[in-house]
Amino acid sequence: MSSTELGAFLKARRGLVQPSDVGITAQSGRRVSGLRREEVAMLAGVSVDYYTRLEQGRERNPSPAVLNALAGALDLDADLREHVFRLAGLAPAPRRPVQDAVDDSLRELLAAWTHTPALIINRQLDVLAYNDLAGALYNGFERIDNLARMTFIDPFGRRFFTDWERATTTCVANLRLALGHTGSAEHVRALVAEAHAKSAEFRLLWDRREVRGKTHEAKAFRHPDVGDLLLEFNAFDVRSAPGLQLVVYQAPSGSPSAEKLRLLGSLAVSVDVDR
Repeated sequence: MSSTELGAFLKARRGLVQPSDVGITAQSGRRVSGLRREEVAMLAGVSVDYYTRLEQGRERNPSPAVLNALAGALDLDADLREHVFRLAGLAPAPRRPVQDAVDDSLRELLAAWTHTPALIINRQLDVLAYNDLAGALYNGFERIDNLARMTFIDPFGRRFFTDWERATTTCVANLRLALGHTGSAEHVRALVAEAHAKSAEFRLLWDRREVRGKTHEAKAFRHPDVGDLLLEFNAFDVRSAPGLQLVVYQAPSGSPSAEKLRLLGSLAVSVDVDR
């Protein structure tokens, strides 16, 4: 098959997908039938120029990761996804089920750590489980549900993350990395569409196309009850559940932040007793 046939197929499918099908809120007075090129590129995590070249047959070697991302952005079912790979001269990549279940042993491990905030997240930064101290750390947010949503959409995020710009850059780079995994791409696109509609900062950062995973670093927070905290951060892959990560925060022994963590733990216990 030729790149021209792939481009023609992408263009035709783009015209059949409505914004609401992929989580985009269409503005009133919209004249375009289907999705715009810019919207497909945004959802797939590629540049508008690259996607335009694909449609025009000028880009001849899209990678499997790009094809998977485009298939998701265009809401293709299994048969159409396979067809796209055939048009590109590639064997279709298998779709692996997402495993977001946190087993009891992991939950017990989190609960046993009473002096350090710890949580379990997936590739798209959903918070799947957390211990009491992590709940106390994040208690200013409306919901402890997704780190990107908490950072960009919840107004508390700007106050809580001392270096908010660094936090936003990290979130976007993590989401771009998750977009390359077929098991999480569908959820990432929905999250990207939501954040893209609600946050101008997200739109600017998404266009930079930076990609990276979690790293070992220090993070600074401003908590409404205990003030400024500087915590070391580590992320560990959960071998029993591919795609999940255990995130652990800790303060250097004897530091002001360590004392504030102890205070935060006491406050969390007080709240539980009051309930």
